[in-house]
Amino acid sequence: MSRSSPSVTGSRSVTVDSDDGVRMAGLVVPAAPEAGPRPPTFVVVHGFTGSITRPSFRRLAGWLCRFGEVRGHDARGHGRSGGRSTVGGDPEVRDVNAAVAAARADGARAVATLGMSLGGGVVLRQQKDPAAPHRGRSPSSSSLASSGRASRRGRRRDLHRGRWYIRDTPPMRRVHWLLEAPLGRRVVAPLFRLRLDDPWVVPPESPLAVVGRITPTPLLLVHGDRDTYFPLEHLRALVRAAGPTTTAWVVPGFGHAESGATAPLVERIGRWVSATIGP
Repeated sequence: MSRSSPSVTGSRSVTVDSDDGVRMAGLVVPAAPEAGPRPPTFVVVHGFTGSITRPSFRRLAGWLCRFGEVRGHDARGHGRSGGRSTVGGDPEVRDVNAAVAAARADGARAVATLGMSLGGGVVLRQQKDPAAPHRGRSPSSSSLASSGRASRRGRRRDLHRGRWYIRDTPPMRRVHWLLEAPLGRRVVAPLFRLRLDDPWVVPPESPLAVVGRITPTPLLLVHGDRDTYFPLEHLRALVRAAGPTTTAWVVPGFGHAESGATAPLVERIGRWVSATIGP
């Protein structure tokens, strides 16, 4: 498989239904022969405005399938999926539960959830969700968050909003304009095939609040030193709050989420999962 042009040959489209009736468009990329006889399954959750149809997602899946089956879905309110995006709220956690349950139903023995940016916060919170399909199992699952936010630091005027509303960088200020300004919500969001739900009334529990409770599930936190959305301070905060089964990488030259991922980084993640969890 070429590093510059990874293949997703044999991929198939699927649908996944969340427990509140939202139907999501999904993609399954089979494990490549070199993945071995009993490889793990990766459930990948894209970032905000992302999609399984994007070239960046397809590249990542093509590199990652060397280590196991790759499953992804358009998050609710994105692309071909139904519903409306709550931008990483509790409904997105339910969607990841549904994707993991679908992987288990198809025979997956070891499952790793890999979240990118906003998806990273979702998979961290999903690990401690009472309805998560992995609860009650031996630790045959892992969680990986790439380019994620700690979601507890913010300007003083944002503290009453649960400290989710991070505006540290110009890209994040543009994201919040899209979410909060009428022009952003009504005109710009549809250009990304994005359908937004009403803003949160009560912010959900943040990734920083739950990361310390993920132990004993193995957790990998990955952050680039060229991430223009979230400074390294967000990774440091998560690491300080995380439990003893957490591994953290600061990756030189890595930017943000799936668009910044490279073949060597994805392969390193694949090797970590293969060495950390098993059927």
